[in-house]
Amino acid sequence: MTTSVAVATAAVLAGDVRAGSRVMRLLDDRDPLATEVLKALYPHTGRAKVVGITGNPGSGKSTLTNRLIAHHRALGHKVGVIAVDPSSPFSGGAILGDRIRMMEHACDPGVFIRSLATRGTLGGLSRCTGDVVHVMDAMGYDIILIETVGVGQDEIDIVRTADTTVVVVVPGLGDDIQAIKAGILEIADVFVVNKADLDGADRTVADLRGLQMLLSAMPAWIPPIVRTVAAKNEGVAELAAHIDLHTAHLVHTGHEAQRQHTRCQFVLGALARETVGHRVDRWLTDAADGQALVHQVAVRKLDPYSAAASALAAVA
Repeated sequence: MTTSVAVATAAVLAGDVRAGSRVMRLLDDRDPLATEVLKALYPHTGRAKVVGITGNPGSGKSTLTNRLIAHHRALGHKVGVIAVDPSSPFSGGAILGDRIRMMEHACDPGVFIRSLATRGTLGGLSRCTGDVVHVMDAMGYDIILIETVGVGQDEIDIVRTADTTVVVVVPGLGDDIQAIKAGILEIADVFVVNKADLDGADRTVADLRGLQMLLSAMPAWIPPIVRTVAAKNEGVAELAAHIDLHTAHLVHTGHEAQRQHTRCQFVLGALARETVGHRVDRWLTDAADGQALVHQVAVRKLDPYSAAASALAAVA
């Protein structure tokens, strides 16, 4: 196993696409070998700029992502793309169709596109999105674009993964009261009003600016509002420029290190919870004492709160 980890790690660091793809697939399958490779790759990460693109379904995220790929390739950047699609709650399957809009880049050796299914994970991302980011980072991609699923009001995990979060809205998807409710608007580093050639674009921009004015204290970074028509490649260069400005702001103010600390704290907590959860599930399912504990709760001889404490103590 040690030899396999060393070989896979070296291949990924050399930018081998097949090796990277294989590791990503194994990570999605929770293969222990892939975790060992990821441990070896981690010291070689932290160089890529990670941009999250999120927003309502139908707002044009995939088309906008496609245009950003072309923009960065024209500048000579290597681009990694993670497109997250929802899994069916009934069959468990996912279409993984967002990458269809990016097919013009499929044969470009400077572009790596990976589709992931949510597999029931809430928050707009897949469970292994962060791990796949690390693999692409280690492979040498300069910028990594993460396109989330069409998200709602509280699915905002992208802010814990990306350096810069782009929130895409379009005219006609709700009034300003609905926007105030939507927690997703609170995570934006850059707002994009896409399909800005439609009626209502001016109203949408005005609503966003009005929401910013309601803040009790103005932050150091006020998210700019960029108009785009992604289908016509309009406003994409301006969007990329504002993303670069936000990156410079993070570095200049020291917020980059702060975000990294917060992100690592979230990741460590999530990994610890997942590990403990798996151990408890296995103990409750496979151990005789675990089944006895479940039976006590089922027949009302023991409350679930005390039983949960006993299960945690048993796997500690």
